[in-house]
Amino acid sequence: MNMRWIPVAAALLGAAACSSEPAEAPPLRGARIGGPIALTDQNGRAFTDRQLAGRYRIMYFGYTFCPDVCPTDVQTISLAMRLLEDRDPALAARITPVFVSVDPARDTPAVLKQFAANFHPRLVALTGSAADIARTAKEFGIYYARGQGTKQGYLVDHSRQIYLMDTDGKPLALLPEGAPGAMADEIVKWAH
Repeated sequence: MNMRWIPVAAALLGAAACSSEPAEAPPLRGARIGGPIALTDQNGRAFTDRQLAGRYRIMYFGYTFCPDVCPTDVQTISLAMRLLEDRDPALAARITPVFVSVDPARDTPAVLKQFAANFHPRLVALTGSAADIARTAKEFGIYYARGQGTKQGYLVDHSRQIYLMDTDGKPLALLPEGAPGAMADEIVKWAH
């Protein structure tokens, strides 16, 4: 796991959390994060960002063979979505959680389908060619690199941002990891 993004994320989240009044603009408004998506979903179908038009997105990059962090983060996203469904069903219905694999060699649509079935029912899991994943990761400022192989396979070192994007695919905020309630609160704060 690459930890060099954590200080940046902490600073951004800390700045937003220290204010007793809501910020006038989301912390990532105007940031050059995000871009076109043209990948393959867990059902083996072509998937583009046009299919997310008019919807808020929670964007997370990881891989299904991750032994700990990725499934934990996707579970946090799923639990936050369930909290939102209880608190504000109309808002929750306008949000799509998206998991983009940084391990396209192993994360085939069939593998992603099995992985996604363990989490939120609206989770979209995406893969593609190595070039397509590299392009998409670059658009979102995601670092990843395949690690050394072992008898059990290999790990993928990657950054861990969880982005909340607006209905046009523009960045709004980084979402906190590990706390579904805090994540749901942050989504409510910026998605209106």
